[in-house]
Amino acid sequence: MESTVKIKKPKWLRVKLPTGKEYKKVRELVSEHKLHTICESGNCPNMGECWGEGTATFMILGNICTRSCGFCAVKTGKPLAADLLEPKRVAQSVKLMEVKHAVITSVDRDDLEDGGSMIWVNTVNEIRNASKETTLETLIPDFGGKWENLQRIIDVAPEVVSHNLETVRRLTKEVRIQAKYNRSLEVLRRLKQGGMRTKSGLMLGLGETEEEVIETMEDLRSVEVDVLTLGQYLQPTPKHLPVANFITPEKFQEYKEIGLKMGYRFVESSPLVRSSYHAERHIFDL
Repeated sequence: MESTVKIKKPKWLRVKLPTGKEYKKVRELVSEHKLHTICESGNCPNMGECWGEGTATFMILGNICTRSCGFCAVKTGKPLAADLLEPKRVAQSVKLMEVKHAVITSVDRDDLEDGGSMIWVNTVNEIRNASKETTLETLIPDFGGKWENLQRIIDVAPEVVSHNLETVRRLTKEVRIQAKYNRSLEVLRRLKQGGMRTKSGLMLGLGETEEEVIETMEDLRSVEVDVLTLGQYLQPTPKHLPVANFITPEKFQEYKEIGLKMGYRFVESSPLVRSSYHAERHIFDL
């Protein structure tokens, strides 16, 4: 969708340049060894802070997605074959960077019978073998509702398992074209039943109403999600969904207070929050 009217970005979305000893150390390692993180390739506004805390996010299963979500800048098309050596390479990167808490995410791989779940399992196991002190969060897809693939994630038991609902029910078909609102809730319900610490996130500013945001937060609590992240949607290219409105920091704070009253154990809510923001805290604060 082409945006014809560009809304001016407000001052609260300005980001300070990352600094600090730990950030510089990780940056040098990433550059020297040509390591790949979503933090860098996605120009995440919190990269400096997260790297300084020893947290980094890696994407597995290639960089071509089988889905074409209206908000996401990842390429859509026919992916390459799954790389069986990728889990070991990711684990070596985690060890080399001395990552304390690793967040692993992936493209959707609806072309694979197992949805990529075996690569997920192998990646978790390889990281644990290489860096025994590193804790893990897996930000997983819905695996097309094939629950045997989801069960593999439960069986390997990462410290936190995240699956983003991304938007409210009314906008799901437009924002997450091949996804289903109820299927994502079922993913989170099954994860919780499997004993996982669960997490989900929403992007705001796509045209949802306040009532819809609160309703969605209630839906996530109904499946006992532990951690909620709320951040401002930013249009990655003119071909993606336009920003309908910018949510104020005050409104984000209000949503945080509402979420805590609902029973979430942890709520990250501000314009620059992304799925991995303060991810290392979500292990120890639960």
